[in-house]
Amino acid sequence: MNIYVSNLNFSTTSESLQELFAAYGEVESAKIITDRESSRSRGFGFVEMPNDTEGQNAISELNETDFEGKTISVNVARPKTDRSGGGYDNRGGNGGHNRNRY
Repeated sequence: MNIYVSNLNFSTTSESLQELFAAYGEVESAKIITDRESSRSRGFGFVEMPNDTEGQNAISELNETDFEGKTISVNVARPKTDRSGGGYDNRGGNGGHNRNRY
C-alpha cells in the first residue's frame, strides 16, 4: 500500500519517517520528496507498506497527529495521473497570426 504523508517538517528525513511507520508494521520504503533544484524538502513524502491492513492501521493512527512539531496528514496515495497539458494542443492553424488582412 502506498501512503501519502503531507505537512511534514522540512527537517524530517526518510529515516525518521520510516521509523514512525515501522511501529505499525513492515515498511518497504519511505521517501521525502525534494525540490529538484535546491534539494530542499517539499514537505511531503510517501511510505510503501506491503501489508494493506498494517497500512490502513498506520493511516488511522497517524492521520492528524503531531510529528516533529507539525500536524501531519496521512492518506492512501492516489495513483499518479497523466500531467499532460500546455504545449501542443492539436488545434492546428496558426492562431490567427500572419493572416492576410486584404
